[in-house]
Amino acid sequence: MSETRTESVGAVGGGQRTGIPEASRRPSAAPLRWVWLAAWPVTAVFVLSNAATPLYVLWQRDIGFSQGTLTVVFAFYIVGLIGSLLVSGVVSDRVGRKPVLLPALVLALAACLIFATATGVAALIVARLFTGVAVGAVVSAGMAAVSDIAGPERKRVAALLASCAMVFGAGLGPLIAGVMSEMAPAPTVSVFVVEAVLLATALLVVLRMPVRRPAVRVQGAWVRVPGVPSGNGRQLVLGIAVFAPGITATSFVLSLGPSLLSDLLGTTSRIVAGGMAFVMFLAATGVQFAVRRLRRRTILTAGAASTALSMITLIVAVQTSAVAVLVLSALLAGAGQGMGQLGGLSLLNSTVPPQRLAEANAALNVGGYLPAGILPVSAGYLSDAVGLTSGTTIFGTVLLGLAVLGGLVVLATRHRVTDSA
Repeated sequence: MSETRTESVGAVGGGQRTGIPEASRRPSAAPLRWVWLAAWPVTAVFVLSNAATPLYVLWQRDIGFSQGTLTVVFAFYIVGLIGSLLVSGVVSDRVGRKPVLLPALVLALAACLIFATATGVAALIVARLFTGVAVGAVVSAGMAAVSDIAGPERKRVAALLASCAMVFGAGLGPLIAGVMSEMAPAPTVSVFVVEAVLLATALLVVLRMPVRRPAVRVQGAWVRVPGVPSGNGRQLVLGIAVFAPGITATSFVLSLGPSLLSDLLGTTSRIVAGGMAFVMFLAATGVQFAVRRLRRRTILTAGAASTALSMITLIVAVQTSAVAVLVLSALLAGAGQGMGQLGGLSLLNSTVPPQRLAEANAALNVGGYLPAGILPVSAGYLSDAVGLTSGTTIFGTVLLGLAVLGGLVVLATRHRVTDSA
């Protein structure tokens, strides 16, 4: 179904345009299958976001670069994502979801080609940059499209599906890459061929997606730090307070997890590295279904507690060289991100009007991904200087403090803000 524009109806014989109330202009909710299908482009792009994770050990061997350089390559994904979020949310709310999603998917396909043919660090940086731009578009426009199609009566379902689509794709990518790189020929090529096919199917879904262009255009600069309407700032702060430490924890596992496994387990198995990332994000997906009926305040508090416990177990794992404890830390990190993400998205979906929802989603992710880019990079260079064990311990201590602070912010916020929104 093509995008159509809903126009205001002019008053007969009057000098003003009197619009039909927004609720009456809104089309009836699409069938539930389209709500699920609308989440597929989010999953497909997030498969790409972490598909390279188990492959970095191969590129390090073939190209030759340090742990610090590895985290810089990873951080260029954050650079592209943040840059995309400064634009994609606003553009999506003004011109529609499809004009943002279609170019993003094409850029993701280009990233697949660059990854598959990479022979140097520069190519990896460009591929990660393109991937970040595509991810920024889908976390703003793609997640908003799920909410648009679900309709106002299915806001919680939309938040759950959009959030789970993100974390499931993020976990599926490294699992596919780990298995295929061990069992298929051309280990740094085959996974991106498969991912290109997934992205092509997502492109077809977006072309047929039953979403409308916005009836009302929000005023202001096209490129700006994304924000939320007046009165929604507290909901945004609550979401970021828990989501940011959670996604920083999972970003650390993705960037330096394979190195920790190599140190603790003495293995460079890409299946093991991809499997650990997969179970981390599987935990992030499963926990959201488990807690979806709880109050938002409870979900956010539990998310902060899970991230804090993840950092405690991470410190124990590297100090005792215990692989089982490292995996437990990854599971807790995934659960922390999942609950922080679900709580934050649910708060925004319940309070922000549709014409500002993509920008609000972008604001939540800017707040989350900034520390997720800065802290793991710092940990990577710190590990080069003082050793992986000491660098990880310092990182875990800092993030533990941030997670506890996020939980205290939620607990200190009045009950009505999180539960009756």
